[in-house]
Amino acid sequence: MFAIDRSSPIALFKQIEAALRLQIAQRVLPGGTRLPSIRQLATQLAVSTNTVVVAYDRLVAAGVIDTHGTTGFFVRAPIDASRAIPDEVALEAGQEQEPVWLSQQVNDQRPGVLLASSGALPPTWLHDALPAAAVQRGLARSAAGMASRCPPQGLAELREQIALLLRGIGVAADASHILTTFGGTHAIDLICRTFLQPGDTVLVEDPGYFLMFGRLRQDGVRLVPIQRRPDGLDLDELEAACRVHRPRLLFMQTALHNPTGWSSSAANLHKVLIMAQQYGFLIAEDDVHGHFQPGHSTRLASLSGLDGVIYYSSLCKALSPALRMGYLAAAPAMLKLLMRTKIHSIMTLPALNEYVLLEVLKAGNLRKHLERLQRKIMVARNASTRQLSAAGVLFEQPGDAGIFLWGSMPEGLDVDLLVQDAYRNKILLMRGAAFSANDTPDQHIRFNVAFSQHPRVSAYLEECLRALAGARSSLARASAAASIARKDA
Repeated sequence: MFAIDRSSPIALFKQIEAALRLQIAQRVLPGGTRLPSIRQLATQLAVSTNTVVVAYDRLVAAGVIDTHGTTGFFVRAPIDASRAIPDEVALEAGQEQEPVWLSQQVNDQRPGVLLASSGALPPTWLHDALPAAAVQRGLARSAAGMASRCPPQGLAELREQIALLLRGIGVAADASHILTTFGGTHAIDLICRTFLQPGDTVLVEDPGYFLMFGRLRQDGVRLVPIQRRPDGLDLDELEAACRVHRPRLLFMQTALHNPTGWSSSAANLHKVLIMAQQYGFLIAEDDVHGHFQPGHSTRLASLSGLDGVIYYSSLCKALSPALRMGYLAAAPAMLKLLMRTKIHSIMTLPALNEYVLLEVLKAGNLRKHLERLQRKIMVARNASTRQLSAAGVLFEQPGDAGIFLWGSMPEGLDVDLLVQDAYRNKILLMRGAAFSANDTPDQHIRFNVAFSQHPRVSAYLEECLRALAGARSSLARASAAASIARKDA
């Protein structure tokens, strides 16, 4: 059939696999051909049956051959090469789908598209955050290896490490207060499933986290937007909404709010907590972007001692999107309810993920990594602000830190048309209206500072705004000429 070279450094199973691949590609073994049995081929080549098993298994996994149970192995019929890789499911960038569509674009990472409104950092900024060796060391922590199971609440030692992180930002928590999640989005889902029913009223920030609005509407709840200001929620709007609607829950980002980058003042948060106690609603505090905040920022969870506040965060953005790890912190009574929901929905997280994160946290490198990220982000903020401002973008109340800039386009510029044209020019921008629960028209655009410092972004916007200024100038001249003509007449 073919020969193998025992003096070659290439493993025998790999030689068998390569030889069979070549014969199949050259149609020496056409589609449907039955291959020798494992024992037959092992005898012909004078190798162990295990060597042939490994070669056959690799070919089956690659889709080159098929196994038909006890009848043996067969060459798979060739398929059209153009159909070998299935087409991706593409979402339309319609108004209602825009948030979901944007998330798909960011994660698909299509070649050549500059993700200027992305919610993530460039992959190159995270390369050193999770060394490959940490995966092996993390796996070695478990005596069961890849057969390890993970407790639904999360590994006890990992939860204690997360509690140390929280105590470092002033949140009094221990391992009993922690529940591990697949990230911030999973935490939101658990909160919605646990505490909301159709018809409940939920208060949300406006502008706010765009993917949350659709998620809440799926549960049939009523959304009441509360205006977000640079120092926190509009307290007058909040109290009026509480009196009229008697809300069940408030979702709020206190540090480095998405999309504006603002952080709430301690005074504002105190008053929010007082209203929550007065009107009896729960607060879900989103701190996903808090890792990018240099220094200390006040959290609702620290002021309340987790009384009536469910705190959640994620390490996906700051550490590794591949690891998909986040966490919740809540009082034990609420945490038990959340854990029941987690068991019903996904049972538990992969033990490997948790052991790897535990290894990273115990190694003590996270703090230095976050400090390096914060410095990079600040340099990018300064560069993006300078370049975008020079192009004509307005920053009335920029935040102090974080990955987002909330820039306003001049009146008269159609932002919807701008973002559509930008995408045709391979620049992904997100219009401000997408961050409104009511899709209210808005002249803002969310900029990710890591990507928006690229000269392509400012050059494109400068050209658009120059064209707008030229059109206005032509209109003004035409209006002045018409006025003169009327006077002469």
